[in-house]
Amino acid sequence: MTMPVNALSSALQQMQAMAAQAAGGTEPAVDQAGAASSSGFASALKASLDKISDDQNTAAGEAKAFEVGASNVSLNDVMIDGQKANLGFQFGLQVRNKLVSAYNDIMQMSV
Repeated sequence: MTMPVNALSSALQQMQAMAAQAAGGTEPAVDQAGAASSSGFASALKASLDKISDDQNTAAGEAKAFEVGASNVSLNDVMIDGQKANLGFQFGLQVRNKLVSAYNDIMQMSV
């Protein structure tokens, strides 16, 4: 049920590189963690992707704990956290789709 968020992160980095190239630069400024150093939309998107990834890891951990019979994990919690992780991933996927669509629309505009 869980999918890595690495694909979304790499898509974000590709979009940032294309945006910098379109603006006349060669590459966007990247810090040591691989995130863009701007403090606006990119950092908010990175934080959202990190939260989605954390939610998926938490749901996977709880599911594994339930499978091995941990007494402090109930099936209800496992199912709810799994659905939260799934909804977060679907939301991230839709945001990515909208961003790609908007980017394509902008690139097709005549100046």
